[in-house]
Amino acid sequence: MISSKAGTDKTKKKMRSPSKQSLKQKFKCKEDEHLLPNFRNKKPIDQRNSFTSQTNDYSNLKLKNKKSASNQNSFKSQKDDHFHTTHTNKMEFRKKEKVVKYATKLTARSEILLPEEVGFLKAGKGESTADITQVEIKSSVDITSATKQFDLSMQFGPYAINYLRNGRKMLIGGRMGHVAAFDWVTKELTCEMNVMESVHDVAWLHNETLFAIAQKNWTYIYDNQGIEVHCIKKLNNVLKMEYLPYHFLLATTNDSGTLSWLDVSIGKMVQRTHTHLGRLDVLCQNPSNAVLCCGHSKGTVSMWTPNFVSPVIKMLCHRQPVRSVAVDQTGRYMATSSVDSSLKIWDLRTYNCLQSYKLASGASNLTFSQRGLLAVSLGNIVEVYQDICTKTVQEPYLKHFVGNSISGLKFCPYEDVLGVGHARGMCSMLVPGAGEPNFDALEANPFQTKSQRTEAEVKSLLEKIQPELITLDPFELGEVNRQAVLEKFEEKTKYMFVKPPKVDLKPRKNAKTVNKFRIKQRLQQERQKKHSIVANETKQTLVRNTITPRKPESKPSVLDRFKTKTTKK
Repeated sequence: MISSKAGTDKTKKKMRSPSKQSLKQKFKCKEDEHLLPNFRNKKPIDQRNSFTSQTNDYSNLKLKNKKSASNQNSFKSQKDDHFHTTHTNKMEFRKKEKVVKYATKLTARSEILLPEEVGFLKAGKGESTADITQVEIKSSVDITSATKQFDLSMQFGPYAINYLRNGRKMLIGGRMGHVAAFDWVTKELTCEMNVMESVHDVAWLHNETLFAIAQKNWTYIYDNQGIEVHCIKKLNNVLKMEYLPYHFLLATTNDSGTLSWLDVSIGKMVQRTHTHLGRLDVLCQNPSNAVLCCGHSKGTVSMWTPNFVSPVIKMLCHRQPVRSVAVDQTGRYMATSSVDSSLKIWDLRTYNCLQSYKLASGASNLTFSQRGLLAVSLGNIVEVYQDICTKTVQEPYLKHFVGNSISGLKFCPYEDVLGVGHARGMCSMLVPGAGEPNFDALEANPFQTKSQRTEAEVKSLLEKIQPELITLDPFELGEVNRQAVLEKFEEKTKYMFVKPPKVDLKPRKNAKTVNKFRIKQRLQQERQKKHSIVANETKQTLVRNTITPRKPESKPSVLDRFKTKTTKK
């Protein structure tokens, strides 16, 4: 039944279609006639009026047919329109959501990549920044910065302190054996223990999973849970430690004047030299070239590398024993302090004294920040100086009274914080403008995850610099050793004029004379052929080096006619 109905509907449509087409054709032709101008239209006026009435009747019929068709499909069209509008609205809304999410991501990235400026304290007229206390700074900054200023009172001091390279973790070690590692920003404790021995110095290794402690007899390496991993008996009676991150070297000095370099990645002792300069309790590294600087009791400062047994540089800096040495991040300036309460700034490019100051007492600790601020400990007072290397300074930038004898000073990387270790614990100071505001996430990332940490560890191991490349001038590595090249060239030129060596043949006793001669002749020819090949190669290289390149011919110009012509002889 369904098929028959469909067939009847189709026949009806076919029957109606020709009548409509004929009417349309008639309407078009008559309409065209009506549009003709009056002088061409030869019909009378009555006929024209009758034609207009017929066209009006036809238009009314057409409108009725359209209305009937629209009434039949009105429900379907309303449904389709409603579905179409809702679907398009949903698609447009989803597109807008995607655009908004993409815009928020871009803004977040731009905020991260925007370079931040360094801020310093500025005093008004008749005021000094040295009079501003830590309580006033803490009350005027935001909450997150205010939490970075804190004091820890402990009874196992004096304490040595050290920050991780990315500035996230802190390591403290008391002389009475107390050792603790914690996240100083969130105050979350990583590990804490008492080694039941005297602790002289502490140092983080390549990341927060390992750290070294210089104890009474030997040096120990612990993990982040406080478990002993290694006991290095070759590093005995250590007083000071420095870790070279790009070489994976742990450098130590002891009370007998021995300087040692230990490769932590493979556990190999790279070099162990006896300085013969007495007790070595003053040590620092040059961050630009990884050269170690040691202060001595005769007022001298010596610089050491693992490639030489003797010091690379030896400077007479003071008349009295040296108490502390520090080198800035650029490797250009060095600060030294002595028992006679003198402070000197040296230029490591020319090894000349730039500035000389007289302090209230002898400075026991010196340290440079990433932005060039110098922190000095005078008994129980900490003074911070700004632009001390480039110009003479009359007063300190900041001053803080600790209350106990200071045993260690360290600036936190990428933060405006100075860590102070003293006899009754440690404290952190807020020093505006001390840290670098923009950090490189591929170099040192404070917010790195576990996967990023392992990836950075593998990458740093692959890019490890060999200790043989530690030099006083790191730019020498990029230069050409002309003397070695000339020596090789002379050897090659000498080889051209040397005759091929004769073959000494020792045949068997039973061999015949004819076979002996043939074997000897064949070996002689092979030797001569090799010699001629090498000689030809050296000749070709000489010819290439001696041939001067032709000068490029200049393009002809209009003024060439005024030049003097060279006559051929």
